[in-house]
Amino acid sequence: MSPTDVSAATARAAARAAATAETAGPQTITLAKALNTAMADAMHADPSVLVFGEDVGLLGGVFRITDGLTKTFGENRCFDTPLAESGIVGMAVGMAMNGMRPVIEMQFDAFAYPAFEQIVSHVAKMHNRTKGAVKLPMVIRVPYAGGIGGVEHHCDSSESYYAHTAGLKVFTPATVADGYRMLREAIDSDDPVMFMEPKKLYWSKDQVDLDALRAEHAANTERGISSEGQAAVARPGTDATLIAYGPSVPTALAAAAAAAEEGRSLEVIDVRSIVPFDDETVCASVRKTGRAVVIAEAHGFASVASEIVARVQERCFHHLAAPIRRVTGFDVPYPAPKLEHYYLPGVDRILDAVDDLQWEN
Repeated sequence: MSPTDVSAATARAAARAAATAETAGPQTITLAKALNTAMADAMHADPSVLVFGEDVGLLGGVFRITDGLTKTFGENRCFDTPLAESGIVGMAVGMAMNGMRPVIEMQFDAFAYPAFEQIVSHVAKMHNRTKGAVKLPMVIRVPYAGGIGGVEHHCDSSESYYAHTAGLKVFTPATVADGYRMLREAIDSDDPVMFMEPKKLYWSKDQVDLDALRAEHAANTERGISSEGQAAVARPGTDATLIAYGPSVPTALAAAAAAAEEGRSLEVIDVRSIVPFDDETVCASVRKTGRAVVIAEAHGFASVASEIVARVQERCFHHLAAPIRRVTGFDVPYPAPKLEHYYLPGVDRILDAVDDLQWEN
């Protein structure tokens, strides 16, 4: 080991010790901090993990999700790229094919569209194209959806494009703990993962124990256990099921709380992983309640919400007391900031859909 290597190793050990001291025990942190910590821990654990994208280096990303990574790991492990999304993805493909684990940031959802050809033609197909000989362990982080008053190209719900593309996994956390847990699993995956991060939840807070999450990840890794593709019951209930993911989960929970004041018990399912999809957990809830509403910010036509309705209807038809309803964004281009609140599914629209579930029968 050269003196330079020794110096770098010492710096990394000091950073790990500082991080441990900083995050010991339960504490209130944001989703942004959980994602940042997940990347840092993954980089500590595996020297093949790299982070790059537009402004992710010294600036730490426009949402500060990569804050401090360049300082801790150096410019060879976390670095800025030119404003060329297709090039970012293409470079990540080459790195992943040669043993690295790149984690790249698209900065904003609609910025990823210039790279769509790379994602669909190469990222999604490489494993199948090589008959499984070439793995593609890479994560494409996409800050997505609305709720921040962003202008055009800065707020969009693009998850349906990726979910429709065979060969991609699509994850979207809704809680602080899941932000850490799911990003670590995405980085560990040997398959490409579209990691959809709800922008409006970046600064949501929760009390979590990062050390406990680290221990959980280490134990699961040692045992070969993964929560990948598992939905969660975010709130138990008996009268109807609200099925939501990513940015819509807190809205669904607020609707369930409001419904409880009116005497209705609504169960909320957090899908968590759009691809693979957890039919078992979702359908078990609908079979129990007999009624369901699917909630998503994206347009309703040809959407993830449409797919969920079809899957539940196929599997639970004889348990349904009423047709499944959807509450989604409208089928129009994403609106200007002042009109955003009309477009996004809200508590009142969800409760209206629940009221329409043929309770008289």
